[in-house]
Amino acid sequence: MKNMQIITVQRVFPCTVFKLIKVGLKMNPEVIFNSDYDSNVRLMDSTIRLQASFDLIGRDIIIGPKRARMYFVNGMVDNESITNMMELMLRSKDDKIAEVKNAKEFADRYIAFSQTSISTDVHEVITFVFSGTIGMLVEGCPEAVIIDVRNYPTRSVGEPENDRVLRGPHEGFVETMVFNTALIRRRIRDTNLTVKIMKIGKRSKTDVAICYLENKVSKKMLDNLTKKFENIEINSLTMGQESLLEGLVKNQKYNPFPRVRYTERPDSAAACIAEGSILVLIDNTPAAMILPTGIFDFFQDTNDYYFMPIIGTYLRWLRMIVSFASLLAIPTWYLLMKYPDYIPQWLNFMKIEEPVSLPILAQLILIEFIIGALQIASLNTPTAMGSTFSIIAALVLGEFAVSAKWFVPEVMLYMAFVSIANFTQSSFEISFAIKQLRIFYLLLTAIFGIWGYAGAVVASIILIATTKTLTGRSYLYPLIPFNWQAFSHLMFRRHLNKMNN
Repeated sequence: MKNMQIITVQRVFPCTVFKLIKVGLKMNPEVIFNSDYDSNVRLMDSTIRLQASFDLIGRDIIIGPKRARMYFVNGMVDNESITNMMELMLRSKDDKIAEVKNAKEFADRYIAFSQTSISTDVHEVITFVFSGTIGMLVEGCPEAVIIDVRNYPTRSVGEPENDRVLRGPHEGFVETMVFNTALIRRRIRDTNLTVKIMKIGKRSKTDVAICYLENKVSKKMLDNLTKKFENIEINSLTMGQESLLEGLVKNQKYNPFPRVRYTERPDSAAACIAEGSILVLIDNTPAAMILPTGIFDFFQDTNDYYFMPIIGTYLRWLRMIVSFASLLAIPTWYLLMKYPDYIPQWLNFMKIEEPVSLPILAQLILIEFIIGALQIASLNTPTAMGSTFSIIAALVLGEFAVSAKWFVPEVMLYMAFVSIANFTQSSFEISFAIKQLRIFYLLLTAIFGIWGYAGAVVASIILIATTKTLTGRSYLYPLIPFNWQAFSHLMFRRHLNKMNN
């Protein structure tokens, strides 16, 4: 790809900066290396299945009087670093090499690389090899040396497509987790910033990092979330954050409201951490999970903080009003069309005068599905054909559909407003939740009339009020339980100096 580039990734080992937490897995039975070099090589070759895959490399070298064997995955290591390291070891003429009896002493003396670790567990070494490090067996040593010379293919830290700002930094997270943690650390240079790493997935063993400020985060909330991670049972995080979320939330079959908020912006992520939130980063995905997340959090946007407080407040309230209007406008209009005698005279312009081929409900539901189909089709449309696709969609849905009397102009107008209103939210999850609720409102109104409309409103309020965040906090916080200071910060864009104080 045009923006792809190879960047050397030097990830600091969990044993040095990150505290490795093994959770959520039924770990393989521990298999330990011994002092017999030949048996260690046979054990490693058979366990990693070296001959079965062409990209698994086993490289034998001689270091003085000792034999050694390196294991790595081709394409995930920096070949230049390997060459330099091997050159130094092969040139070593230290007579004391034969006296080395453990891998730590060997690494301290003869491996000129800063990031090394020692392990006696065969499965742990294999996991590190599959993540891009080198596993080295040395004759006479009952441990393996793990050397971090990772070189992942990655893209540039460009601005996210769905969360742009007029001002501010135009950079975003990428699929390599260590880059993402560096972008956060660059913005929060505080010793209280803690990044804990764990491996989740019985097969994938995906790196998952939890970021928070030690002196700011709620200990109860952090412990609650940590327990959820410890009890998760999942084979692999193939779909990144969605796989992790579905492993954490098992009883959300009919609740459309998202439990987490995502961001691909480092500045937004750093701001949430500074406010006391918990950030979850997953390797191989650029989206960071922000916890806990309530319904009011979705009405905030990064652009609010790159303008003056009065402008930021206006944008926030505009976003809230448009979101509620996109939910209630269509069902309310349909209810009035169902009972035209109750429409006041000053709203007579809303009545439909011309006869149509399809019932109003059928038109609304059909256009909802057509808009959804267009959204899916736009994802699969090549960039060069995007303009042509827009023109065809406008002609077919607009001009031709009205001319053929399938749809009335009023329906097209109101659904166009709803379609545009969906894009005022940077979160696709809350937009789809509003869409599903809107269809639910329409169906109940069509079946039960005004009582169905009222029942849908009550049911949605009860659903939101009974929803809990992943950390156990109310979904309506800071409204329930009421916290005026937190609520005012959500409703109004305050001066940053006051917020920092």
